[in-house]
Amino acid sequence: MKSDVEELMPRQLPVEFDDDVLDLDLNVPPRNPQEYLRQVQLEASMCPDVVVAQIDPKKLRKQSVNISLAGLQAAPAGFSPSLRWQQLQVSNFSDVRQNIAKNRQQWSSHNLDDNVVIPKPVDDEGWKKFCLGENTYYQASSSHTDANQEPGLDYSKTGFPPLLSIVSRLTQSTVLMVLEILISWFEEQDFTPQLGRWLFALLASLEKPLLPEAHSCIRQLARRCAHLRCSLENQEDEKLPALNLLICLVARYFEQNDLADQP
Repeated sequence: MKSDVEELMPRQLPVEFDDDVLDLDLNVPPRNPQEYLRQVQLEASMCPDVVVAQIDPKKLRKQSVNISLAGLQAAPAGFSPSLRWQQLQVSNFSDVRQNIAKNRQQWSSHNLDDNVVIPKPVDDEGWKKFCLGENTYYQASSSHTDANQEPGLDYSKTGFPPLLSIVSRLTQSTVLMVLEILISWFEEQDFTPQLGRWLFALLASLEKPLLPEAHSCIRQLARRCAHLRCSLENQEDEKLPALNLLICLVARYFEQNDLADQP
């Protein structure tokens, strides 16, 4: 008996079967082309119309895209930059991105020092330690480290700088993933210069047009910077220029215009 699919779909390769071919054992290899084609038809007729894949949710990386349309928390009087300053930062940032794109292949071919071990893409905690350093990761005091002893500097403690030879090796999916990891960490922690350097380098490596999850990620960064900016006590705080820069790049360069500081 023919299946509904066989009845409704026209045959592109009509084949006439002998009587001994109509009833085949599918467990036996076909002996000729006719038997092979008949086996294909019989197997197709036994397939269900709808197949549901059995997926283990534990093997899936949790991912969600939540693009908030909420605007930016307004800066206190005197804490936001001028429009001219913002335009200058966007111009400089554009030059940096062009330089990275032009020389990416050359920098990615540079050999890394033996102590530089780039974490695996799915190693969230490893990336936090790699970028921010164990001192920051564990919230431990680094007062014992003598900053003047440059030859003895332990990057595993202070965090590896976002060298172009490192950043140029990252794929776009890894760039976005590390950006998400650091911004998520920043949501619960204070701003540090090392964090700022990595955020800038990753933004400079983020290709346009942005994916939806990238939009959500950088908007989250701008809002966190604006929230922290409102907590600063004075305009001389060393964090203010870096926070203003990150807000500016997200809003002005990546065209999240509703988040831009208005002069």
